Amino acid sequence: MNIVILAAGQGKRMRSAQPKVLHCLAGKPMLAHVLETARAVAAAHGTAAHLVVVIGHGADQVRSMFDQQADVRFVLQEPQLGTGHAVQQAAPLLDEAQPTLILYGDVPLLRESTLARLVATAGDAKHAGIGVLTVNRPDPTGYGRVVRDWHGNVLKIVEERDANEEERRIGEVNTGILVAPTGPLKRWLAGLSDNNAQREYYLTDVVARAVREGLRVAAVAAEDVDETQGVNSKVELATLERVTQRRIAEQLMADGVTLADPARIDVRGELVAGADVFIDVGCVFEGKVVLGDGARIGPHNVISDCSIGAGTEIIGFCYLERAQIGAHARIGPFARTRPDVTLGDEVHIGNFVEVKNSTMGNASKANHLAYVGDASVGQRVNIGAGTIIANYDGANKHQTVIEDDVHTGSNSVLVAPINVGSGATIGAGSTVAKQVPGGKLTVARARQATIEGWTRPVKKRK
Repeated sequence: MNIVILAAGQGKRMRSAQPKVLHCLAGKPMLAHVLETARAVAAAHGTAAHLVVVIGHGADQVRSMFDQQADVRFVLQEPQLGTGHAVQQAAPLLDEAQPTLILYGDVPLLRESTLARLVATAGDAKHAGIGVLTVNRPDPTGYGRVVRDWHGNVLKIVEERDANEEERRIGEVNTGILVAPTGPLKRWLAGLSDNNAQREYYLTDVVARAVREGLRVAAVAAEDVDETQGVNSKVELATLERVTQRRIAEQLMADGVTLADPARIDVRGELVAGADVFIDVGCVFEGKVVLGDGARIGPHNVISDCSIGAGTEIIGFCYLERAQIGAHARIGPFARTRPDVTLGDEVHIGNFVEVKNSTMGNASKANHLAYVGDASVGQRVNIGAGTIIANYDGANKHQTVIEDDVHTGSNSVLVAPINVGSGATIGAGSTVAKQVPGGKLTVARARQATIEGWTRPVKKRK
């Protein structure tokens, strides 16, 4: 199936230097949503998707973001003279043996099922007519009206500026999305005129041309107004963001996840959740996040590209990034993992603890005010409050190895590179910069002294 996606518009009302189709919805550019749906529709139709994206404003930015996708071809629309003119640029790349579906890069919420209905209604590549997607709006202002005859057949689509008073009262509007046999479509495109109020070449004029040739025009009405909504402003983008998050929340709950408030969750990527997962309010999930069975996510956590094991609890106000966390662990509150962290089963990471580029074995704990960086921490290790691993010498990062069953006292500093042997105990307040032998107490701090006769300085009177 040929699928043409129009993505050349500037989007002046967005008030942004970024091309409109690159603005994100649920963590992905709008154009990425449309491409995913297009591929799914083609697969359901039993064909490969021949994707042609028409670019214009910010063309280099759009191309660079998607040029790694081998099934996408780009054509440039310059100047931009309307939707019909845009499809004209794509016409040489279209296979006449396949039908052509036309979509829009700023209409990101179309359901695959809706487009499948449209394609099925219009017929296959040998069908001589076209199919258009419409929607009924309580307020159709600003949209092209679908004009039908007394039998319900589509006669034409009239843009609002060109419509008369009777036509403007029509509530059924054109979404701009259509499917057509490619041979006739190319012929109709070649004959388009810009004789209208906008002095543009309207794609919708192909409907009237099909009717004049006595061909069938099949109209399919979308059941959900939101899925046909385009984005032309930051307000509309925010509105569709909430629609998207509501859809995601409903699917999560249908899959068995308990949400404290479905209106207060943001999934900006892919969230995979097992059975009996609970998610409290205000959580943000980015990239791909996997939650094991029985995981509990407290309020106001940001979790990015993480895997969280069964029965693990993430207490509130944590920021977790690129971490693999085992089962029955306890993280937070106010904890942070920076990229490339692996935490074993039953690990505890407490308040104001940061872990970066490190591993911690099963049942190890860092419960308070600690920094663990570039370290390999064994099992059943207890990192005392205020302990830091000084991994940076001002130029390079160095590795620390802490073997099993080590205890570090409060306010210890481990100066990397260093190895702490199994079962070692480091006394509170120690700064250790040499190898620590296993099974022994190591203390590295200045001797306490009391200075006799010392008096505290007194402020001089002015």
